[in-house]
Amino acid sequence: MNPVSPLDSVYFIDIPEGFTLSDKAFHLDTTIPLPVQKKAEDAPGTFNMKELTEEQILAGLLSIMAYDPKNEHILYYRSILQHARPNLKKELGEAAILKAKNEDYELAEEIFRALHGFDPEDMTIILNMALFFDQRADSYRRSGLHEDADAYDEDALNYYREALEAEPALPDAFFNAGFYYLKKHSYKEAKDVFETYLALTCDVKDEDLGENGIYKKNRAQEILNNIANRNMDDDHFKTAYDLINRGQEEKGLEEIRKFIEKNPNVWNAWFMLGWGLRKLARYDEAKMAFEKALTLEGGDTSDTYNELSICLLEKGDLKGAKRLLEKALVKDSENTKIISNLGYLALKEGNPGMAAGYFQTVLEIDPDDKLAAMELAKLDV
Repeated sequence: MNPVSPLDSVYFIDIPEGFTLSDKAFHLDTTIPLPVQKKAEDAPGTFNMKELTEEQILAGLLSIMAYDPKNEHILYYRSILQHARPNLKKELGEAAILKAKNEDYELAEEIFRALHGFDPEDMTIILNMALFFDQRADSYRRSGLHEDADAYDEDALNYYREALEAEPALPDAFFNAGFYYLKKHSYKEAKDVFETYLALTCDVKDEDLGENGIYKKNRAQEILNNIANRNMDDDHFKTAYDLINRGQEEKGLEEIRKFIEKNPNVWNAWFMLGWGLRKLARYDEAKMAFEKALTLEGGDTSDTYNELSICLLEKGDLKGAKRLLEKALVKDSENTKIISNLGYLALKEGNPGMAAGYFQTVLEIDPDDKLAAMELAKLDV
């Protein structure tokens, strides 16, 4: 079954002479078809010119901005929107950010795409799109939709790269791209963009930076110090992550062990070692690696407790696993991975009612979590 294109609900109509958009009195070129949005109640193939509204025209034009930005008449359509809605960029930008904040991702993406189509040269829009796709990727990954998450990560990276090439440079593009690279364990790239961010802001006075700007400079320097102190831009570290993430655990473990030989006190490395071993179901060895990570500076994290709890759960130590998951939840109360694991633990304990409560909580936080929905459906409570 072919997916429905958003443009399938857009008509291109020929307009009569003298037609204007309400009181705007902007001249419309009668030789160029005008895109209009079909009304929900319209039967297929029907259109009544007498019932045409300005909202239909604006919606049709925005659909072209979002889904057909290379349309041969795109400049003309942009000019109509500019005259009809002089504050359109501001309105769309605020709406997109609000929808993203409320996790209405489908509509937020549509608005961002329309905004980009309306002004493809605006680098602030491009940076906001990078941040949005980055956020949406994280949401998909939390829901267990890893392929979708990877696709949105790729979109985010493309927009970050475009924003990083802006002239004049956008300091925030470098700051935010740094966190994207950290998420992907690309520490060399993270180091480069954070260093560039500091270089771009080094001559700006604190009073001009403001409280948020000062925080960003301090945070960037802190991250750079951590990368340097832990030698995390070492090739073995990045290679190990990529291999384990792609399912080549044995090769990844070889790489991370080489890193640990030179850097025995880096908690992230022991965590990665445990992660690879856990994926291979070598739970005793994984447990020791995670316990080592907990003893090192920075390793006392919710993720470490969560991973260690999985090892104990697989070994049958339900009490120990529960204790660790509760510690993890204290550190990160809305982490759906932790809450889901509490649900699986409750099932192991023979308590389906409690398990259902945990899976329901996951869905309240993230309605798109397919694994929690599947488990809840199995329980049928």
